Amino acid sequence: MKRWIAALMPFRKPSKREDASFVRCRAPSAAGPLRALAGLAVAIPLALAACQRETGPDPLHLTGKMFIFNYRLAYATYMVTLTKSEPVPEGSVVTAEFENPAGGAPLRLERKLFAKLDKVVLESPDITCVKKGRPYRVAIRVVGPGGEEIQAIDTEVRSDLDQDVMPAKALVVGPAYDKNPEVFKDGKTPTVFETAKCPV
Repeated sequence: MKRWIAALMPFRKPSKREDASFVRCRAPSAAGPLRALAGLAVAIPLALAACQRETGPDPLHLTGKMFIFNYRLAYATYMVTLTKSEPVPEGSVVTAEFENPAGGAPLRLERKLFAKLDKVVLESPDITCVKKGRPYRVAIRVVGPGGEEIQAIDTEVRSDLDQDVMPAKALVVGPAYDKNPEVFKDGKTPTVFETAKCPV
């Protein structure tokens, strides 16, 4: 009787392709044809899961980049906006390095990432010497609590204006936005406003 059962249930040897994909990500199969067949259905999903990419999707997506010119206060900055679409470990930060249009070392900024805030806004320190149409580099990094890099974004920002359209000095001062006495001498509006000059 046992011989008849064995004859009715022959063991099929896997093809070379099946065998290669199965062995690559699993431990050796158990001995015996019935035990090997029973373990095959369980081992294949586990093997596929173990071979998947570990890093996952990027948590931040770039949604906007521009230069901001504040005419009344006579300053310009970079502004970059990002949207958080995936969670990051608690204690993670985002850093940005903005090319300095006036030359010298990049301007660096760091912001903590919060679980409940999906929008991230990065605004640089004040800058000078922005030139119309010239590409300026921005390097953004998401860094985990242990200092490991989670994501890197490298991009460029261009301006539609030269910074010399800005006044050389702020037009208003103080919390009440009073007229700047250095610009409006004796309270009078100058015939021509002095414009910003690049020092380099």
